[in-house]
Amino acid sequence: MKKVAFICVHNSCRSQVAEALGKHFASDVFESYSAGTETKPQINQDAVRIMKEMYGIDMEKEQYSKLISDIPEPDIAISMGCNVGCPFIGRTFDDNWGLDDPTGKSDEDFIKVINQIELKIKNMIDRMK
Repeated sequence: MKKVAFICVHNSCRSQVAEALGKHFASDVFESYSAGTETKPQINQDAVRIMKEMYGIDMEKEQYSKLISDIPEPDIAISMGCNVGCPFIGRTFDDNWGLDDPTGKSDEDFIKVINQIELKIKNMIDRMK
C-alpha cells in the first residue's frame, strides 16, 4: 500500500487534518502520514475542536506534531500550501494543494480548508483505486 505524506512547515494544522481525513476516508487505499520541517508542542486546537465536531475524529488521540525524519519514506509527498514557504524535504513534491493556513482565523475559514482537504483526499482515492 502506498504511503502518502502531507507536509507543511509546522505540522500542526492543515497537514494534521489531511492525515486524519486520509486515515478516516482512505485507510483501505493508502497510508496517511503528516510531518513538517519544524514541530509545535500541540496540534492546532481549533482544528482539533472542529474535526471532532465535523467527523467525530480526535486528532490528539493518535497524532502529534512530527518531523519528516519521524515518518516512513513516502511514495507520494503533498505540500499543503507554499504561501508560507515550502519546506525542503529531500525530494520534490508530487503535488501542492495550495491551501491557506486557517490558523488564527474564523471557524468558517477552518471549515472551508477542511472541506477542501476532504475533497482532495476523495479525489486521490478515486485516482488510486
